[in-house]
Amino acid sequence: MKKFYSFLIFNCLVFLLSAQIPFENKTLVDKEIGKYMKMINFNVNPNTLNYDLKYQRLDVEVDPAVLWISGSVTSHFLPNQNMSNIYFDFTNTIPVSQVVYHGQNLNFQQLSTKELKIDFPATIPANSMDSLTVHYSGVPDNSGRPSFFVGTKYGFPTLSTLSEPYGAQNWFPTKQSMNDKIEGFDFKITTPDQYSVAANGKLMSEIVLPGNKKKTFWRTQYPMAAYLAAISVGNFTKTNDFMGNSSFPYVNYIYPDTYANPAVVANLEWTKTVMQIFENHFGPYPFSNEKYGHMEFNLPGAAMEHQTMSSMDSFPRAAIVHELAHQWFGDKITCGAWNDIWLNEGFATFSEHVIYEKNMMTHQEFMNHLLNQMNAITNLPNGSVYVNDSNLGNIPVVFSGRLSYAKGGFCLRMMKWILGDDVFYQALRDYTSNPSFAYKYAKTEDFKNQLLVSTGKDFTEFFNDWIYGQGHPTYEIRWNQPIANQEVKFLVSQTQSDPSVSFFEMPLPIKVIGTNGETAYLVLDHSSNNQFFSKTLTFQVASVEFNYEYQIIEKNSTVIHDLALATDFVNKVEVALFPNPVKNEINFKGISKVSEYEIFSADGKLIKSGTYKPFAFINVAGMTKGVYFIKINGKKLKFVKD
Repeated sequence: MKKFYSFLIFNCLVFLLSAQIPFENKTLVDKEIGKYMKMINFNVNPNTLNYDLKYQRLDVEVDPAVLWISGSVTSHFLPNQNMSNIYFDFTNTIPVSQVVYHGQNLNFQQLSTKELKIDFPATIPANSMDSLTVHYSGVPDNSGRPSFFVGTKYGFPTLSTLSEPYGAQNWFPTKQSMNDKIEGFDFKITTPDQYSVAANGKLMSEIVLPGNKKKTFWRTQYPMAAYLAAISVGNFTKTNDFMGNSSFPYVNYIYPDTYANPAVVANLEWTKTVMQIFENHFGPYPFSNEKYGHMEFNLPGAAMEHQTMSSMDSFPRAAIVHELAHQWFGDKITCGAWNDIWLNEGFATFSEHVIYEKNMMTHQEFMNHLLNQMNAITNLPNGSVYVNDSNLGNIPVVFSGRLSYAKGGFCLRMMKWILGDDVFYQALRDYTSNPSFAYKYAKTEDFKNQLLVSTGKDFTEFFNDWIYGQGHPTYEIRWNQPIANQEVKFLVSQTQSDPSVSFFEMPLPIKVIGTNGETAYLVLDHSSNNQFFSKTLTFQVASVEFNYEYQIIEKNSTVIHDLALATDFVNKVEVALFPNPVKNEINFKGISKVSEYEIFSADGKLIKSGTYKPFAFINVAGMTKGVYFIKINGKKLKFVKD
C-alpha cells in the first residue's frame, strides 16, 4: 500500500508513532482518502473474465521533465472461452492510435468506463494463446488519484509511478481485476540518456540510442498484480550488493543527495538484517531469482511495496520493515479482494512487531508500542477488520489504520498467543509456500483454512469474533486464595463493546506474583461468561496481573482481589449443556429459570431460537451434523450435532 511516514527519531533510530494514530508509522488515512475516492469500486471487472493475461511488454518513451508517455504495450492472453472482442482496463484520456493484431489494424473503442474495447476480425477459440499490441501517446490520466508523477528533487527532474489500487490503467492498458496476475512483464523504457530507470525484476540491458537517448530493459518472470508494476526515472546513485540466506542481488537506485546521508546508507545496510529475520520467520524471500531493493521516488513521505523493488521517498527503518514484509504479504500473496486488505496491511503491521521486538526496541519500548496500538484499536467500540461489501466504497474503512492495519496485525499476535511461536510461524511458512496462494491471490477464508490444515485448530469462532465481528471485550477478573499456598480461585466476566459479538472466546494470560517474588504464568481458557477457574500454586499470592504483555486486545479490564470469592466459589454452579455431542435433545445444568435461546451455525447464521424451560429440553433432531453455538442466559456454549 501507499504509505506516508512521519517520524520522530528517538535513541538509535527508534521511530515513535504519530499522536493521532499512535501505532501508525504513516498518515495514510489523512493523505490518501481524497486521492483514493471512487477508485475502489470493484474487485473484478466482469468484462475481463474471459481471458488470462499471461505477459505484457511495455515499450514506451518518457522524459522526467515532461508529463507525457508514448509507445506501446504488447499483451499475450489465453482465452478461457470463445472471444469476439477483448477488454483492457485503460483510461480514455490518452489517445490510442492503433491496435495491431497479426499485422492488421483492429477496430477499438475507448470507453468512459476506463476500458479499451477491441474487436477481433474473427472469433478466437478458447485455450488458444494470442497477442496484440496497443499504440498510444498522451498525458497520463491523473484525475482522481494520481499514479504517474513528474517533478524535481535536489534540482533534478524525476518521474515515478504508484498505481495502487487501480492506477495502472491511467498509464498503460492492462487487467486490474483481483483474480489474474500477469505471469511475465518486460519494461523497455526509453529516456534522455542522462537518466537511469529503475523497475521491477532483473536489469537485462541499457542501450544507448541515437539522439542522446537510452533504452533500459527490466524483466520480471514472477506473476505480478498490475498495481505492483512500477518505474522510477531520475539521476540515481546505483548500489549493487547481495543479501538473504541464499545470497541474491540487493539493488538500490537512490538520488545522490539522499545517498550522501550516512543514516540512509546505514539503514539500507541494516535492511540485510531485516531480510534474514523475515526469511527465518516467513520462509525464503519470494523473488530471489531477480532481486530485492529500493528505488527512490519523488512523492513526499510516501512508500510502496512494488514487487522486487520498493519505492520510497525516504528511508526510515519502520518504512523499510513494512515494505519489505509486503514482498511476502501483498506481493507474493495478494489479497484476493479489497475486502481482505488486512491480509496485506495487517500482516505487514504484524511484521513490524517482529522486527521491533527482535531488533529495534527494548522490551519496554515494545510493550509501549503494543499498548499504543491497543489503545488506538479500542478507541472506538465498533468496526471490523474484514471490509464488508457495503463499505467497499468507503475509503477510510478500507484503508483504516485502526482496523485493516493495527487490529489486523494485533489479531495475528493473538493467534500467535493461542498457538505458540513455533506452531504459528510454521503456519505462516505453510501459508506463504502453499501453491494455491503463492504468486496468486488469497482471501480471508483461505488463510483461516490454512491455519486449520497447519495446526489442526479450527479458528472459525476466532475469525467470526475478531475478523468479521466488531469491537472488543472488557474483562473483570476476581481472584482469591482461600487457603495459603494452595489453590487460587478466579471468577471471570466479560462485556463486549459491540453487539455483533456476544462473547469473545479467548485464552486469558494471567501472571501471578508471590509474596516472596515467586512468579507463575497461567492461562484461563475463557469460554463462557462468569466462568470459574481454580489453579494450584505452592506459594502465597500477593498480586495478579492480566494481559501482562498485551497478548490480546481488551480495554479497561480490572483485576480485583475478592475476599468473598472463597465462600461463593463452592456454591456456584457453572452453566453447561449435555449431552455433547448431541443427537436429539439438549439439556442444561446451572439454568434454573425460563430463558430465551438462539442457536447459530459455525459461520454465524441463526438456525433456531425459542424458550428453554428448566428440566425440559431443546429438540435439535432435525439439524444437520456439525458444530453449533447456543446463546442462553448470557452465555455462549459450543456443541456438536452428531
